[in-house]
Amino acid sequence: QVQLVESGGGLVQSGGSLRLSCAASGTFFRIDTMGWYRQAPGKQRELVAAFISGDSTNYATSVKGRFTISRGSAKNTVYLQMNSLELEDTAVYYCNAVLWANSYWGQGTQVTVSS
Repeated sequence: QVQLVESGGGLVQSGGSLRLSCAASGTFFRIDTMGWYRQAPGKQRELVAAFISGDSTNYATSVKGRFTISRGSAKNTVYLQMNSLELEDTAVYYCNAVLWANSYWGQGTQVTVSS
C-alpha cells in the first residue's frame, strides 16, 4: 500500500553533515505521520524526528539543535538534515509513515560516524 525508499546514508567524520531523503509512494490519500527512526547495534529502535500532525514536529532530545526534519513540496518526501554528527549517531536510519493506524517502514540506510 505504501512504499518508502530512503537514501543519503554513508560514512562521515564526526562534526560532519549528511542529508537523508525518504520518498513515499503507493496507493493512499494521506499520510498521518511521517518521520525518522534509528537503531544502533544492540539498541532499541528510537524516534529521531517526526511530523506528528500538520506541521508540528517532534525530536529526540539527543538531536535537537543538530537535526532538522522537513518535507518536500509535494509532501510525499521527507528529509532529515543531520549536522554536527557525533559517534553516538551511528545507526541504521529508517523512514516511517503511518496511515489508518498502520506503520510502514523503509529498508533503512546506514549512517556511520567516525572519529
